[in-house]
Amino acid sequence: MKIKTKIEYIWLDGNKPEQTLRSKTKIVDLESTITIPDPEDLPEWSFDGSSTQQAVGNNSDCILRPVRVYPDPQRVGSYLALCEVLDEKGTSHRTNERVGLEELDFHRHKEGWWFGFEQEYVLIEDGKPLGFPKEGFPEPQGKYYCGVGTDRVKGREIVEQHLDACMNIGLGITGINAEVMLGQWEYQLFSKGALKVSDDLWVSRYLLYRITETHGVRVELHPKPVDGDWNGSGMHVNFSNKQMREEGGKEMMEDICKALEIYHEDHINNYGSDNDKRLTGKHETQSIEKFSYGVSDRGASIRIPIATVHNNWKGYVEDRRPASNGDPYKITKRILNTLKVKLEVVE
Repeated sequence: MKIKTKIEYIWLDGNKPEQTLRSKTKIVDLESTITIPDPEDLPEWSFDGSSTQQAVGNNSDCILRPVRVYPDPQRVGSYLALCEVLDEKGTSHRTNERVGLEELDFHRHKEGWWFGFEQEYVLIEDGKPLGFPKEGFPEPQGKYYCGVGTDRVKGREIVEQHLDACMNIGLGITGINAEVMLGQWEYQLFSKGALKVSDDLWVSRYLLYRITETHGVRVELHPKPVDGDWNGSGMHVNFSNKQMREEGGKEMMEDICKALEIYHEDHINNYGSDNDKRLTGKHETQSIEKFSYGVSDRGASIRIPIATVHNNWKGYVEDRRPASNGDPYKITKRILNTLKVKLEVVE
């Protein structure tokens, strides 16, 4: 006997300058709710693309094709289905950034790429970050980063619920912390492979949005949510491949940084909108117009962690340029394309 099961179909719309998440629920008959269904076993489903900036009214049908399935942490025995968008002919939609990364990730699999994102965000209530007074501003930055206590952090209950939700469905979330500005938080997400980490990041964002709905607050991913002497929000990406981890060397790490410098403008163009408001050379950033790298330098475009240096220059580097609203598909794709000629495959 088949079991009627709630499947939440999740996709990215055609919003500009950054795509946003959409979802709707389909009731699907499954043989079992104990094991996660394969994406291929879930039906495709159409939606009104004219309402998501993905089609015109007289030819509005777009198609959702499930590509990765997760347990739904808020609905017992239900699932989340991350979907690609297809056009009315069943081919990849022009807004589908995932499809290009999928092919690239497949061909670069042997190189052993690992990625870790540091997703910063701000919780907003009544138009201001949580904890900000109705008039004016709170005390200056300094005591809020990794703070403890009601005068230093706001929104911890939401953050903890999000952490639990991500862990419960198997996302590679590795940590959380309060950030430099009051009401600002960060979580870290890791996975092996560009496609997997990018899928997981979008789903982690989806869960954050859904959890904040129940608290009546809004998630702000703009890279400079508050003007003035306040930190912006980024999404630093840490990355390595097998050669960096096993062979390493100062020369290799510096060559990687130099390759990233050559394509600096292309990276910036794929790292999120309004990033010029954040990358000013202040608040732990390098200017958007400049490129620099250095060991343990949080004011650089690329930071070489001291742990990498102490490990005989084996390990990872951190690209500090991506904005908090950046698309992980575009970000990882740009990194892989930049470094495809710099690093040889290690069998």
